[in-house]
Amino acid sequence: MDANGRLARQISFLVETEKLKGVLRKTSPIHAARYENSAEHSWSLALMAMLLAEHADEKLDAMRVLQMLLVHDLVEVDAGDTFCYDLAANATKAERERCAAERLFGLLPEDQERDFRGLWEEFEARASAEARFANALDRLLPLLQNFHNDGGSWREFGITVERAVDRQRPIADASGALWEYAQSVFQEAQQRKLFQVESEEGGEAERPVTSDQ
Repeated sequence: MDANGRLARQISFLVETEKLKGVLRKTSPIHAARYENSAEHSWSLALMAMLLAEHADEKLDAMRVLQMLLVHDLVEVDAGDTFCYDLAANATKAERERCAAERLFGLLPEDQERDFRGLWEEFEARASAEARFANALDRLLPLLQNFHNDGGSWREFGITVERAVDRQRPIADASGALWEYAQSVFQEAQQRKLFQVESEEGGEAERPVTSDQ
């Protein structure tokens, strides 16, 4: 491929990934009464990685963590964001995102297609210390947003503390310090009654969650 052809493919990829700014998630930015988009989410995670890498339990290649976080949600250009508590949507998530990865990364020159696809697959598999830490940050950010937004999507979608803790548990695989902090957030959130009460006889039942709610 000549240089001009290579540049054309790179620019085509960049233009296509602009669509990520229009993919809405189910969490809101702190201080904003709207849903965030996936590009904002990725930027916040990259900033978190720069700040919090020192708390990882394993030695990290910090640049690879940043690269992974900037790439990990690009497949949502085609697949959309899948709300983590939507069981039905999560059943098809892997296949939708695999197809998206093939098309989207296929826009790139062959060497960059291989590199970007490798970063995405490494993140999804949590196959390295860098991937585990990147995943931990991906769990920690919505926790912070919901906590500072008076419950946010926890309240909106009737999420119990048990489900929230289970979702955040991979943080412990990457950072004992961040997991200890997350547990303190959960404790205070419970005290502030930010979660749905677990279904009990005569109590309020948890309702199903779907991405189109």
